[in-house]
Amino acid sequence: MEANEAGSSLESLMLSFNTRISQLQELIIARNMYPASSVADLSAVDAAVKVMELQVQSIRNRLREEILAIPKAKRLIEASVKQQKKLQEMSLHVPSHLPYKISSSLSDANDNSNSGHSKDDLGCGSVRVEEEPVALPKEKKGRGPPPLWYITADELGSLSSYMRGRLTLEKVNAAINDMATYAEANAHLISSAKKKLPESMWERALELRDIATTEGVKGKHFFLESDMKGPSLKIDNTGKAILTVLRHLGRISETRVGHHRVIILSKPH
Repeated sequence: MEANEAGSSLESLMLSFNTRISQLQELIIARNMYPASSVADLSAVDAAVKVMELQVQSIRNRLREEILAIPKAKRLIEASVKQQKKLQEMSLHVPSHLPYKISSSLSDANDNSNSGHSKDDLGCGSVRVEEEPVALPKEKKGRGPPPLWYITADELGSLSSYMRGRLTLEKVNAAINDMATYAEANAHLISSAKKKLPESMWERALELRDIATTEGVKGKHFFLESDMKGPSLKIDNTGKAILTVLRHLGRISETRVGHHRVIILSKPH
């Protein structure tokens, strides 16, 4: 009995030693798998991972800011759309452009008005016994701005569909702006001194002066059919249709002087 117990204890001791030896062998193998030279690589990997974590956190912060800005952007878009609709409604009632000469004459009139007010302000401290109206300088004949007599939607709607065709209110009124520009340019040539004109314009200026002295044209603003070079009024089917409509509505009249077709601008009644 005792011999058997002693043998069993010895076997258990040997098994324990064998197990410990195998564990030590595994530890030696594991130590050899990760030598000291790999520590630097592991440190570099750890640093790269930390940098990536910071970049991911920055991206998250940026996304959070963009999400918070979305409601403000939506409100801005809604306000822009409303403003666009208002401007579109206003553009339906305003001509596409105004002649440069007329715009400048309006600004000059405003400047003269402002200067008149400033002079009155300077003299307000003095005692005035009697005020006399200031005589305005007389405008030279033929130097005034050409008439801008736009048509209305009701006038355009009163025309037959055959005469109106595909014309719109904006197209017709833009053509009226072009007519005023042509007439203003011709009036400038007629009134300019010869020495102020380039030699290439002398013949045309003389021709326009002869037309301006013709009965029925004298003292009126006019342009020639050959002047119709755009941007809105041209010698094409649309331009001819516009002239027909404006002649029917009393905005223009026509005559022939030599080989020229002369279009005369009418003044509002």
